[in-house]
Amino acid sequence: MDFLKLIQSLDELLYEVMSWLIFYPVTLWRALTRPLKMMDYSDAEQGDAEDQQYTDTLSPPLFLLLTLVLCHAVELSVVGQNEIVMRQAGLGRLVDDDSTFILLRVAFFSLFPLIMAARLVRARAVKLDRGSLKAPFYSQCYVTAPFALMVSTSGILMQLKPGDSPLWGLALLIAALLWFGSLQILWFAQHLRIGRLRAALHASRAMVEALIAFVAISLIFVGI
Repeated sequence: MDFLKLIQSLDELLYEVMSWLIFYPVTLWRALTRPLKMMDYSDAEQGDAEDQQYTDTLSPPLFLLLTLVLCHAVELSVVGQNEIVMRQAGLGRLVDDDSTFILLRVAFFSLFPLIMAARLVRARAVKLDRGSLKAPFYSQCYVTAPFALMVSTSGILMQLKPGDSPLWGLALLIAALLWFGSLQILWFAQHLRIGRLRAALHASRAMVEALIAFVAISLIFVGI
């Protein structure tokens, strides 16, 4: 009986993993072309039964995780091992293989949806708990994944040999920040029902907090 349950579990796992080949590109395309609608879609899905959520896309956290795994794979093939893994300085000594580095990357980029979601909950004057934080965190993961893809691609370009690549990398980084920041302004304005100027203040505060945390933790792991 246990063997049959194992076979059934493997069968479900295989189907789930192979379905990513279809639903990852679909989710990425929608997140890039209709980011705000995807965030609304995520909010709506939170009201469904757990087994009925995100049936035609990847769940937001899984989408972010797979995006960062792909980014790491591309970086390994193009520029080689990351400096954090190579240097083994500071807390970077804890990151001694690709698996732990991917987990670190996920933690880094998850700061953005976490801080954006927490800012929204506080601005609504709602009690900050797991329940109130979950829906905005999930919706933010849908736009953080393309943002992480653009930032990671810019980092790869900046590490290539001197030429036009570093400039293209810097341009892509600026474009990513402008894209992500603009979406946050629209998102805060929509959910708080306020003007875009006030929404920009909320978005800027959350963005600065996330960037400071991101850079500070990165420096600790690099050992500077």
